[in-house]
Amino acid sequence: MELTVYLAGQIHDDWREQIKSQAKDMNLPLTFVGPMEDHERSDNIGEEILGKQPNAIFKDEAASSINNLRTDILMNKADVVVALFGEKYKQWNTAMDAARAAALHKPLILIRPEALHHPLKELSSKASLVVETPQQAMQALSYIFES
Repeated sequence: MELTVYLAGQIHDDWREQIKSQAKDMNLPLTFVGPMEDHERSDNIGEEILGKQPNAIFKDEAASSINNLRTDILMNKADVVVALFGEKYKQWNTAMDAARAAALHKPLILIRPEALHHPLKELSSKASLVVETPQQAMQALSYIFES
């Protein structure tokens, strides 16, 4: 059995690579998908496909439509969603993706520091599991494959 894991969260550091490396080290049969990690491409994809937009708002809306299409398709194909909330970056996209996963009844693992317990309490109650580190998330996924 192989699982597809959607990695939701900010794209400003290498947390996804850390998770992929841990999964490889643990010999987990996981395939990872997620949002476009090239921030400039993500911001400009609307104009790349739909042409020059009249202003920044229309540019953002065009890019958002295409990025949402990507997220809808990849998340629908995913078996589980792992959403990382950190303390450094604003987490609007992570919250949207985690809420989308909950609405789709996808198994959802939230990774968040204890300091974010209160602001994420409602979303946490919708998750299958809440952990504090990416390593804990990988340990939980590893448990699925034990006989």
